[in-house]
Amino acid sequence: MNTVITAFTERGIKLALRLSELTGGKVFAPPRFSRKGVNVIDAPLSEWTGKYFNGNEAQALIFVGACGIAVRSIAPHVKNKMTDPAVVVVDEAGKFAVPVLSGHVGGANELARKIAAFIHAVPVITTATDVNNLPAVDEWAVKNNCVIGNPECVKNISGALLEGKSVGVAVTSENIAAPFPVTLWLRPKVLVLGAGCNRGINPSEFERAAEDFLSGAGVSVLSLRAVASIDLKKDEEAMNIFAERHNIPFVTFKAEELQALEGNFTASEKVREFTGTDNVCERACVLCAGDGAVLMRSKTVYNGITFALARSEFYGNSKII
Repeated sequence: MNTVITAFTERGIKLALRLSELTGGKVFAPPRFSRKGVNVIDAPLSEWTGKYFNGNEAQALIFVGACGIAVRSIAPHVKNKMTDPAVVVVDEAGKFAVPVLSGHVGGANELARKIAAFIHAVPVITTATDVNNLPAVDEWAVKNNCVIGNPECVKNISGALLEGKSVGVAVTSENIAAPFPVTLWLRPKVLVLGAGCNRGINPSEFERAAEDFLSGAGVSVLSLRAVASIDLKKDEEAMNIFAERHNIPFVTFKAEELQALEGNFTASEKVREFTGTDNVCERACVLCAGDGAVLMRSKTVYNGITFALARSEFYGNSKII
């Protein structure tokens, strides 16, 4: 977890540097505290916080100081529990570690417990499921590499657990009928989309074709963990835009890596002539999915685009709990 730590007093900076040893995070402080190992906060605090809160540079922010400072700093940037980073406040004496935002999905509760164990502090956990010793489905999803398909349902599920009622959770990459009156969909990140395309294909056309392909395979786009192709396509705009839009990596392989993969693939001499391997999309998705991968859908051709789909192991096809 990429972490940024900030402190505002001499005592707080000493603690921040200790927390940096634990988390590997960078320490920041006002200019007057500049020294080795301490970076300078070079903008008004709320503006500086926004840089890390809204960017990809930090998954967690630790404030060593008062809760009020942290709350005022993050307030303009808070969006929703599914995307906000973890925010933890530790008092400068190191007595308490308080998760103030994104306790479950962002991992702030777990980070606070980790910090507390390291500095012998008290983790101040306030989320209802935790204080009642009940499972938090959103936290479970993160730990098990799942995406919540309908986050608006989390509150209903958690509320039902607190009331002692039964809940319905479906862990599956498949687009199946809802098995419960109220179903929380957890989409495991187990699918790899293999792709090939003509140079300069329109990104919107690529997106539409991918949606049609995944729909035909009966799976959710939320379960994609990567899009894979040959390294000749590493700068292909359509593929890079697709990966960025769906917040997944774009992975490419050399022709010899693809060709060396054992298995039954749809061979094409024309493809071999241009790329050095007899198949790109099938080989790329299976290689990227790793050991035990299953080719779920073989090469499918659209106008100047080819797709294939592989699945790595999780709970088989579906898990209903």
